[in-house]
Amino acid sequence: MLAIRLDEALEKRLAALAEKTGRTKTFYARKAIEAHLEEMEDYFLAEERMADFRQDDAVSLNDIKADLGL
Repeated sequence: MLAIRLDEALEKRLAALAEKTGRTKTFYARKAIEAHLEEMEDYFLAEERMADFRQDDAVSLNDIKADLGL
């Protein structure tokens, strides 16, 4: 179970969409979460990894090309 608070404008838009289409607000909230959850997971994982990044761990593009024979 999940409860979320939306600002008034967003709540009105969601309610209008649900009413116009005959679907529930929950349906659209679920679809939005499904559509964007993977992107958010990727973003926050990358952000977490960058917090631990050390310049000494970096590999230059030229070194990568050389390793690949490009």
